[in-house]
Amino acid sequence: MVSKILAINSGSSSLKFKLFEMPEEKLIVKGLVDRIGHHDAVFEEAFDDTKQNKTLDVPDHDEAVKLVVNSLLKNKIVDDLNEIKGVGHRVSNGGEKYEQSVIVNDDVEKTIDKLSSLSPLHNPVNLLGIKAFDKLLPDTPQVAVFDTAFNSTIPPENALYALPYKYYEKYGIKRFGFHGPSHLYMKERIYDLFPNACSKIISCHLGNGASISAIKDGKTIDNSMGFTPLAGLIMGTRSGDLDPQIVPFLQENENLTSAQVKDVLNKQSGLLGISGVSNDLRDVEKAAKSGNERAKLAIKAFVHRIQTYIGSYIAELDGVDTIVFTAGVGEHDANIRDAVIKNFHYVGAEVDPERNKSSELVISSDNSKVNIAVIPTDEEIVIARDVFRLV
Repeated sequence: MVSKILAINSGSSSLKFKLFEMPEEKLIVKGLVDRIGHHDAVFEEAFDDTKQNKTLDVPDHDEAVKLVVNSLLKNKIVDDLNEIKGVGHRVSNGGEKYEQSVIVNDDVEKTIDKLSSLSPLHNPVNLLGIKAFDKLLPDTPQVAVFDTAFNSTIPPENALYALPYKYYEKYGIKRFGFHGPSHLYMKERIYDLFPNACSKIISCHLGNGASISAIKDGKTIDNSMGFTPLAGLIMGTRSGDLDPQIVPFLQENENLTSAQVKDVLNKQSGLLGISGVSNDLRDVEKAAKSGNERAKLAIKAFVHRIQTYIGSYIAELDGVDTIVFTAGVGEHDANIRDAVIKNFHYVGAEVDPERNKSSELVISSDNSKVNIAVIPTDEEIVIARDVFRLV
């Protein structure tokens, strides 16, 4: 039976969507509502080789959802909203309660809201998207697809922090890991590309938010993000790993509240914090080429942290078959990929300069003992598959 499934990825000021025909996985339309909350919001959509861009006032996520749904009707992509058999939503944190995708009900919404304390930048806006669709498509099943689900196989010795065990029992404090749909998609694509070299995969999702996963025999055994998406790599505005004593130090010496420290670590740090230029690596690289020393330092620190995690995961996996790069930086920045791989000649990893420069699917050299790939991620198809399976 053919079903139309809508996949939604809600951000703080954006809403990405794709409508698929399942189970054929045919993409019917995709689009983005950007700068939600502004008078000059942008609505982009693409279908039938046609692209449309509009600038208009979109005050909130409710209006963004109305815009998407009305466009589907207006452009006759659907004749009736009942043609949409399910809506899937990417949700950042499912905690320990949700280790796989679930159909949304009142209890699920309450739990997502409760878990907002763990993903303050993501869960609240993910829930906004769900509630907005609740109003417009009240009879259409909705599914929550959790970033943490694919990482639920991380073993306890890798997941637990060395805190008093009672805090794990009371609050579930452990390493959850994030970007699950992206890393799952990478695993599946690597299985197709390198069926004889897919036992030990290191998946590098490098964007404004960034994480690395160690995947052994199809299961995540470690992920650079932790209890929240703040841990791990240096990101656009997020600090990544740091000495936990820095938090009370800043509170005491800068007279900051816990909320203000969270803001510093989540919104003022990372590439932006070190470079003082931007959270966008393209801007930082441009500044570095112009001689900005802090921009150069930010890039070196960014690369170093990636190398540190890849190196530790090679040890965990007892080697590596394939390293894959994805997301905005991973897919498009040849210089970063080259800088990262340079330190892994000891395992026989080698990039072909021309293949890397053109961001080919496989960028490893013919002599490389490790497959190195560049694969555009598709979190939305992972969402659509789970929706189709459940509804």
